[in-house]
Amino acid sequence: MTTKELYEALNYVDHSREKRMVMAKLVLNNPDLVRPLIEIVFQLDDPISCKAAWVLEFTSKKSLPFLFPHLDYFTQYMGQVHLQPAVRPMAKICENLMLAYFSTTKNETQKNLTDEHLERITTACFDWLIGNHKVAPKAYSMTSLYLLGTRYDWIHPELQLVLEQNYAAGSAAYKARARHALAKIKKRS
Repeated sequence: MTTKELYEALNYVDHSREKRMVMAKLVLNNPDLVRPLIEIVFQLDDPISCKAAWVLEFTSKKSLPFLFPHLDYFTQYMGQVHLQPAVRPMAKICENLMLAYFSTTKNETQKNLTDEHLERITTACFDWLIGNHKVAPKAYSMTSLYLLGTRYDWIHPELQLVLEQNYAAGSAAYKARARHALAKIKKRS
């Protein structure tokens, strides 16, 4: 399948889990499609990029190692994604990467993520947390940043400050996730 054919196939993807999963299985069965899929995600103003982001999220949820050969490219441009339906999957992929990376069980994610990748994820997550985004990417970013703060000591104070400043204006879901993150930060102090 060419990049053009992949792009055209993404036209048929919608919000349904079924259609996203069908495309994710196609990518999982054809690892050569991962890079073109990510390239489509980074066509920043194209609505199809959102559909590509949904499929990338489903693909990475099934198998994070599919992302490993593309981590440099993915982390370099993920923070530039700005269409709301594409931001959420980017933040979710980062959360999945961080959950795997900070797992107490040894795994391939820990071997493949570099300090530079972690720094880029940190930057993107703070941008998503502070920016004008919906609750889901903010919530995923809170989790990622909390975990990153267990490695980089400057992150927890900054995260705590942002959460406390934005708490009053946050939705119920934002407040619930923020309370959880703040409690974990205070417990570590």
